[in-house]
Amino acid sequence: MPLYRDEIVVLRTHKLGEADRIVTMLSRQHGKIRAVAKGVRRTQSKFGARLEPFMVADAQFFEGRTLDIITQAESIASYGALIAADYGSYTAASAMVETADRVTEDEGSLQQYLLLVGALRSLSRREHGASLTLDSYLLRSLSMAGWAPSFQDCAVTGAPGPHSAFVVQLGGAVADAAAPPGSPRLDPDTLALLSALLTGDWPHAEAATLRSQARASGVVAAYAQWHLDRGIRSLGLVDRSDARQLLPPTERPVPLDAPDLDGADPDLAAALAAATASAVRSTPAAAEPAPPADRPRAQETTP
Repeated sequence: MPLYRDEIVVLRTHKLGEADRIVTMLSRQHGKIRAVAKGVRRTQSKFGARLEPFMVADAQFFEGRTLDIITQAESIASYGALIAADYGSYTAASAMVETADRVTEDEGSLQQYLLLVGALRSLSRREHGASLTLDSYLLRSLSMAGWAPSFQDCAVTGAPGPHSAFVVQLGGAVADAAAPPGSPRLDPDTLALLSALLTGDWPHAEAATLRSQARASGVVAAYAQWHLDRGIRSLGLVDRSDARQLLPPTERPVPLDAPDLDGADPDLAAALAAATASAVRSTPAAAEPAPPADRPRAQETTP
């Protein structure tokens, strides 16, 4: 099929030559697509701003030998300008599209597409805090990719919870008998917030204390970085100032050397670092996630 159409959300772009761009997109039916937008950098380009990051469009493609070519693009939702107007929303959206780029492949991934579009829509409308929206997106995207965390029962033995020990390398909450020495401990409020973010329980999530939000953000960042094998660069730029500035000085997170613990408080960061070496020695490498099964066309999902 030399020509095909699909709904897409733009993840990132790269310059090509003097006037073209390579556009990386997540599509509704074809998974991740990399295609050339010819002449898009010219002032009078027919594409306008429809192929900028965070934009949702209906696009037509011509199949090429190495890269497809975008021949048409009609705007469906213009989230880019609204997101870029707020620094917190922009950095959160950047981390989301970088994560989507990492967890999706060429096969269709309807669930991931709907989740990302819903998250970007939520950011553009300021429906929830940018940091909470990002954390919810990361947990749900990783779950769809096959790395669902456990916040209640033991991730190793399945023993009923709750369990306070939390080891990202082992998949979440861990019973004392299975926890490596020095494993970090999470308080019940933080575990409850993480569960709410995973399930989309926004009344519970938005009622959480700033301390719980800061601790949860650190855990989510560490969990995402670990299971994606290498760092999400955009997470180092995410604005967590809403939680940091309003915490008492003795409870404010401090800058950490490891970018994957951004937003964690000092006690949690130290415990996570101490548990890492022991868990790495005793834990086999994470298996590659199975692609989500295709589902019928559904409504966009807001994280």
